[in-house]
Amino acid sequence: MIRSEILRDIAPILRDQLVVCNIGLPSQELHMIDDQPSNFYMLGTMGLSSSIGLGLALSQPKTVISIDGDGSVLTNLGTLPTIANNVADNYILMIIDNGSYGSTGDQPTYAGKKTKLEKVAEACGCENVVVCQDVDTGKVLQAAIDSKKMTVIVVKCDSGNIKLPVITMDPVVIRDRFMKAVSA
Repeated sequence: MIRSEILRDIAPILRDQLVVCNIGLPSQELHMIDDQPSNFYMLGTMGLSSSIGLGLALSQPKTVISIDGDGSVLTNLGTLPTIANNVADNYILMIIDNGSYGSTGDQPTYAGKKTKLEKVAEACGCENVVVCQDVDTGKVLQAAIDSKKMTVIVVKCDSGNIKLPVITMDPVVIRDRFMKAVSA
């Protein structure tokens, strides 16, 4: 499976959660598959989905799921010790690890070589780290939500992108409707 197929599979699970989605194609894919006011689409700031999601989880009680990519997490490795040392049991970091920088042309990442992000997360102190294959993502994500424990999920999948348009919604609109969903 590729990332867009995973997002299509888990969209019904995401619908009732606050979601902070990684920059570029992941946000565009989620927007196309199941646009929800409770989805915050990152239109910039590569590597910060996990940091923004953690901050949101620490500031309110609803479940927050950050959908990030291996390339983005690699650009902001400081987020993993921050997550480990500021545990929010309403926070799930889902790293879609396709071994590539998907939004910029599928150049390989080090996660597709020797670096194992699950081991990095564990070394940083994250206590609940789960690795799964693409086909098991829905089951693993639902279990993490039900556990009510901060969880890092590393989803192993194939690299690849679908063709789709950019998000034309104004960033202020994305922010405002997301803030309303957080407050609801």
